[in-house]
Amino acid sequence: MFDTQLGFAIRRHCAPLLDAEPFCSPDEYIEARSALSADEVGRRLLRPSGFETLLIETGHRGDEILGPAHMGATANAGYAEVVRLEVLAEELVEAGVHPSGFVDEYARVLDERLRTAVGAKTIAAYRTGLDFDPSRPTHADVARAVGAWIDRISNYPGSIRLEDPVIIRHLIWSAIDRAVPIQFHVGYGDPDVDLHRCNPLLLTDLLRATRGSGSDILLLHCYPFHREAGYLAHCFEHVYCDVGLAINYTGSQSAQIIAESLELTPFHKALFSSDAWGAAELYHLGALLFRRGLAEALDDWARRDQWPIAEQQRVAQMISRDNARRVYRLDQLPSATLPSSTAHPSTPSTHGASD
Repeated sequence: MFDTQLGFAIRRHCAPLLDAEPFCSPDEYIEARSALSADEVGRRLLRPSGFETLLIETGHRGDEILGPAHMGATANAGYAEVVRLEVLAEELVEAGVHPSGFVDEYARVLDERLRTAVGAKTIAAYRTGLDFDPSRPTHADVARAVGAWIDRISNYPGSIRLEDPVIIRHLIWSAIDRAVPIQFHVGYGDPDVDLHRCNPLLLTDLLRATRGSGSDILLLHCYPFHREAGYLAHCFEHVYCDVGLAINYTGSQSAQIIAESLELTPFHKALFSSDAWGAAELYHLGALLFRRGLAEALDDWARRDQWPIAEQQRVAQMISRDNARRVYRLDQLPSATLPSSTAHPSTPSTHGASD
């Protein structure tokens, strides 16, 4: 792990915060980290990152990570939750829902969670790929699919993982009907992703169908399809994008990806995300590398075309803070706000983005 862009970034930028020398050996880094409590490591790495608000999605191995309130306290930041659609469905089936009652029960549970959550997320990219039929399934179609899913679980105990495209389409449309921001994992991820089926261009028909729905669609990560994501954000008024997961893992090369992602993306449609899960280092590097990469891009454009410093600052503020506050309506959530003097960036730091 240490002989990667991520490993070098950890040794360079995280080591000094944990009482180790920059570019110490991997063994020295692990020794220094192990000498501190988990809470202390979290505080040392998250608080200097300058998060104002953390948007935390807890659908992936949520029992192994800090909850939103604990994360907020560790980072000295506000917090809010994003709900993973597939997990809600899996919990219902695990609780014994009848196929004929699934649609109503899912609506009830989703409404309940969205009373406090600021948005929803789908991992259709992992479960079916993004090349699914974008049309809304009928309730009868959903009931049949849920029945088949339950039969499969009974034949293979422990295999509750939802992979049925009909059900996943229903979950997505349920969120669309509620006019909430919906995050889509796009592109780079874990080994169980079929990358060629995770190109955001595959969502084009769905994006056409959801114009005017009231739901904003947020394309997360996007690498290596970040230019395609920028095109979609350019063409569709309700589409936004970030390059979160790519930043940590590309380290010294991340500035190029950030600049490429902004070639076509309207600045009011680009968001910051650390997309960290588990290790506090990923939060710190996500913020540090994004700030650095965005600053380098703005400096380059200023050299080329004399962008005024005030305009550079305005664009940076938009991308690092204001776009997320607007899209996720964070000003309506007291738990997700801190005094304006808090450092930035303040945008989504999604806490679980893989499965």
